[in-house]
Amino acid sequence: MRLWYHLAMETSLSQNNPARADKLAFYLLKAINKANRRYRMLADSDVVLVAVSGGKDSLSLLDLLHRRRRTVRERYTLVAGHVVSDKNCGRAVPLDWLRGYCEGRDIPLVTEPIEIAEELATTSSSKCYRCAWNRRKALFRIAERLGCNKLAFGHHADDIVQTTLMNLFYSGRVALMEPKMLFFTGKLTVIRPMAFVEERDIVPFVKASGFPIEGEPCPEGLLSQRNTVKGILRELERDSRGVKRSIYHALDRNRTALERAQSAARQQLASTTVNEEGSGD
Repeated sequence: MRLWYHLAMETSLSQNNPARADKLAFYLLKAINKANRRYRMLADSDVVLVAVSGGKDSLSLLDLLHRRRRTVRERYTLVAGHVVSDKNCGRAVPLDWLRGYCEGRDIPLVTEPIEIAEELATTSSSKCYRCAWNRRKALFRIAERLGCNKLAFGHHADDIVQTTLMNLFYSGRVALMEPKMLFFTGKLTVIRPMAFVEERDIVPFVKASGFPIEGEPCPEGLLSQRNTVKGILRELERDSRGVKRSIYHALDRNRTALERAQSAARQQLASTTVNEEGSGD
């Protein structure tokens, strides 16, 4: 995707530089718009709950979707959903700062408390999985309560590649993190607008935007399967910088082929049904 080459030129890590943040946002929004055209994620009258942990990815997504509203035809409403846990889950902006950020942009901020520390201390399952599952469940509650029809996550291209490899290595199956998925018989659609954005292109945008992200990484995350896969990809990228892109493009081609096969099967089924109805037997 040619977009990535433009962003690779903008690697300055200068902090709180609004002009540079605007320039980087311009190119990042190209990737988001490309994903939107491909998967039809956003539409008029959507009420979009953006899952905002306060980390770099979710905050970037919220900021970019807000910027995007100024230039596109779709008129959608944004709501920031923040889960407040009794267990620290990584680096994030302070909650008071997030409130001020949202107020300054007329974006409602809704918080949902959860208590998971005791469960995580005793569970025999993956702590990262259980934490993410509980947070996602809390976001589903917010979406249902507010009547949101879209739930946007800040997952990017790296997350999609890592998740696919995790499923392959640890579960013995090829399962992708889909950019768009329907839940609850279509009442809620989960979208990942940054599916075509690489993590290394988000970092300079976050720094130029001056987001005051603080704290320490989640200690459980450092020992997770995802972190192991990240390390493998990092080693591979030292010899070949395009490894992640190659994997992602392969996944995208596989998804396209599957979509075409499903479409052809539906057309064949419809044709067969019409022929049977018109046979007169």
